[in-house]
Amino acid sequence: MSQPTPEAFAFPSESPRDVLTEILRASAQRALAAAVKAEADEWIEQRAHVIDENGHRQVVRNGHQPPRTIQTGIGPMELKRPRVHDRRPDGERECFQSVVVPPYLRRSRSVEELIPCLYLHGISMGDFNRALEALLGEAPGLSANTVNRMVLGWQDEYDDWSKRSLSGKEYVYVWADGVYFNVRLEEADNARQCILVLMGATADGKKELIAITDGYRESEQSWLDLLRDVQRRGLTVAPKLAIADGALGFWAAMRKLWPTTREQRCWVHKTANVLNKLPKSMQAKAKSRLHDIWQAETRETANEAFDAFVEDYEAKYPKAVECLVKDRDALLAFYDFPAEHWKHIRTSNPIESTFSTVRLRHRRTKGNGNRAACLTMVFKLAQSAERRWRKLNGHELIPEIIRGVRFVNGAKEAA
Repeated sequence: MSQPTPEAFAFPSESPRDVLTEILRASAQRALAAAVKAEADEWIEQRAHVIDENGHRQVVRNGHQPPRTIQTGIGPMELKRPRVHDRRPDGERECFQSVVVPPYLRRSRSVEELIPCLYLHGISMGDFNRALEALLGEAPGLSANTVNRMVLGWQDEYDDWSKRSLSGKEYVYVWADGVYFNVRLEEADNARQCILVLMGATADGKKELIAITDGYRESEQSWLDLLRDVQRRGLTVAPKLAIADGALGFWAAMRKLWPTTREQRCWVHKTANVLNKLPKSMQAKAKSRLHDIWQAETRETANEAFDAFVEDYEAKYPKAVECLVKDRDALLAFYDFPAEHWKHIRTSNPIESTFSTVRLRHRRTKGNGNRAACLTMVFKLAQSAERRWRKLNGHELIPEIIRGVRFVNGAKEAA
């Protein structure tokens, strides 16, 4: 058998990585064209019974529309979409619209998500062309001006999202936090902006953003405004448990509007607050002792570890002990909920982890120019992160919490 010669293969002169990209792009382009053709053929076949008095079909293929270039995650693809002609009179005529390639589509969803992702991760407007070319090859229509228009359009998205109806929504758990950012172009006394964030877990265990708004510090009035707004938009059922740090503004507002909601203080924040009141030489051991409390298997064991901590540290470090003891009940509330949920409800980490990336953006840009830009950027980042959130462990137990089933040390109470 003869061996193939190098001339038998028409490889481009680019690097192997570029060759692979071209092969993938060509294959994807053929698959996309075939999918749209099959979609049009099926649409026409479903109307094969539509004929005129001479027995001629009224819905038929009619060539192709002008080529359209679609920007995708592996570069631009040129696509000729089939044209469908409906000969019926006005009023009966139907228009074929592809679901695979909707009208006016110019970029795949992966590229639409890439642009805000690059912006939010610190890529400056001037560097966008180089960044997009490195990632996508040619990037027609994705200039810095295009990105700037998208950033401005995020404000409209936020306005619509913040007015959406919450009717019929029920959140068994909510997480609340206030996150601070620097604003460069505002007056000095208002240069520190607080974004109030409220997240919730639905009856099927899905985590959702409920509200994001601009508050004055973490004041009671700012939280009251946020909670009243979600109530006006239809959130009438109080959650079973709220998780937050020690900010007094949220708890004061929550007790007025959701008096039946249980309180769970964030153990991460509480640990940091207690350790700040101890010498550095004592912090590692004290942190381990605090972990012994909230990682205990039962409330009884947690109380024993709690009492032991108080006994050992109260004499020399009364402020640290006072900081811990004053929230004792709220720190141990999670024991009255399913053990499968403990990792989710002992801390406000679902919010904290989401905003680690937005802080990176602020370090790169030295803060947003104004308060509106900051609020909009935080919204887009949180919205992007929301798509990757997983359901709560043991989410099948949530309906039982809603029905009022009691849990003791994480297990259902025996009948």
